[in-house]
Amino acid sequence: MRCACIDIGTNTTRVLVADVTAGRIEAVLQERAFTRIGRRLAADGAIPEETIDHVAAVVGGQLARAHAAGAGRVKVVATAAIRDAGNRAALLAALRARTGMDAVVLSGADEARLAFGGATGMMAAPPVGRIAVVDVGGGSTEVAVGSVASGVAWAKSFPVGSSSLTDEHAGDPPTAAALAAIRARAEAGFAALDAPAPDHAVAVGGSAASLPTLVGRVLDAAARERALAVLASAPAAEVARRHGLDPERVRLLPAGILVLDAAARRLGLTMHIGRGGLREGVVLELANLT
Repeated sequence: MRCACIDIGTNTTRVLVADVTAGRIEAVLQERAFTRIGRRLAADGAIPEETIDHVAAVVGGQLARAHAAGAGRVKVVATAAIRDAGNRAALLAALRARTGMDAVVLSGADEARLAFGGATGMMAAPPVGRIAVVDVGGGSTEVAVGSVASGVAWAKSFPVGSSSLTDEHAGDPPTAAALAAIRARAEAGFAALDAPAPDHAVAVGGSAASLPTLVGRVLDAAARERALAVLASAPAAEVARRHGLDPERVRLLPAGILVLDAAARRLGLTMHIGRGGLREGVVLELANLT
């Protein structure tokens, strides 16, 4: 079954087209556009009309390419920035007019559940015991704890994200004071994290996906400090050029790392970088529809 997910997030809009065979995913097409909904919100939290038009155009293009790639089932989902926007109905209407599809605004719990399914579904050898999946987005972070055999047992969304924290403490490169402020905000944001104790912790989302380029697939304290030192050493454009990353992603990475670190501290575990997340979870669910 060839399925596709278009994921409208706070900072990016992404499409994944993948083949699903016996529960395993093989990507056919992946694209990302920095639509930056979170940065463009009006003072009252509304999405500006020009941003709505831009996002609808991006989604329309991604949908056309998903169909051209042979996707038989497609789902469009939206996350934190759209979930919290006072005029989200206007965006949903524009998407419907442009694509003929109804986008689904995910709750925090659904976002966490799908990220868990995608992360565990992409594991070559899922570990035994409880797994915590931490999905850092631009406007929120979802944490789900469960097992491969039984699924999600606990899930919660937290109002801390890489884009919102970066915008609150702008700096290129980030200063020590800005990093300290972001760290404090991230730690405060997870004060209510009371998940059942997991045996393993996995990080997913845009920030997590970029980290292996800098420090590998394990985000322990030493790796975190190495990554932050690199990111604070020069403007985002220069760091991006050196490491083959997108400048916008580099701009968001310090906050993303500190959010992951704060979550790891609350969970009491070292974070490992996963290979799948929300979009893979959506694709797996689409493939399992009867």
